[in-house]
Amino acid sequence: MKIATFNVNGVNGRLPVLLRWLAEAEPDVVCLQELKAPDERFPRGQIEKAGYGAIWHGQKSWNGVAILARGTQPIETRRGLPGDPDDGHSRYIEAAVAGVLIGCIYLPNGNPAPGPKFYYKLRWFDRLTEYASELLSLDVPVVLAGDYNVMPTDLDVYKPERWRDDALFRPEVRSAYHALVAQGWTDALRTMHPGERIYTFWDYFRNAWGRDAGLRLDHLLLSPAIADRLRAANVDRAVRGWEKASDHAPVWIELADQTA
Repeated sequence: MKIATFNVNGVNGRLPVLLRWLAEAEPDVVCLQELKAPDERFPRGQIEKAGYGAIWHGQKSWNGVAILARGTQPIETRRGLPGDPDDGHSRYIEAAVAGVLIGCIYLPNGNPAPGPKFYYKLRWFDRLTEYASELLSLDVPVVLAGDYNVMPTDLDVYKPERWRDDALFRPEVRSAYHALVAQGWTDALRTMHPGERIYTFWDYFRNAWGRDAGLRLDHLLLSPAIADRLRAANVDRAVRGWEKASDHAPVWIELADQTA
């Protein structure tokens, strides 16, 4: 089973990139972030024509998340992260696919920091951590995949000294990520590449892609009930070099088939 996460940075504007990657990579499940489209503008027809069922949680111009499943329809289990009924951002959607509970995450950026956006990010992280604990208590296979907008360690950023005060790298945010993982989650990409400087995002500015000045922002966390099925994890970094590409590349894992 191949599960991927991909911040598409505008699902309609970059639809050719998404469809090309789906055809070449053939993931079984895909979590998308930054749809930047209201629900009625989600390209359902083209996605279905590509062989994928979909659920989505859109928002005009900003945010937006979706889960695609190859050859089947994801069974939606949650829309929106619990803990704040006044939070109208489209940043979390969840579905069951082939016996795995998939949570698709688009965590707030938080800049400028400190400030209201940064404090919102920390509150959102707290809500995610609390809900993730509930998911672990179910003792079922869970994958929390998406753009977490955090580089957990110095190994995840091309020049750590330049990012110390950024909301993606401040100690409060990294501590929040480590506290989440410490509940018992497995960071799949780092587990399979423990000492490698591996990136998932390259900014459009200052020739970041050409210089390989990247960041690791996109993560797939596995619950104990599924972590032992992990067989591979990587980044389809070549996609970042395609015409009109997102500033993120798809990140994927491969899981062994579930035993009877």
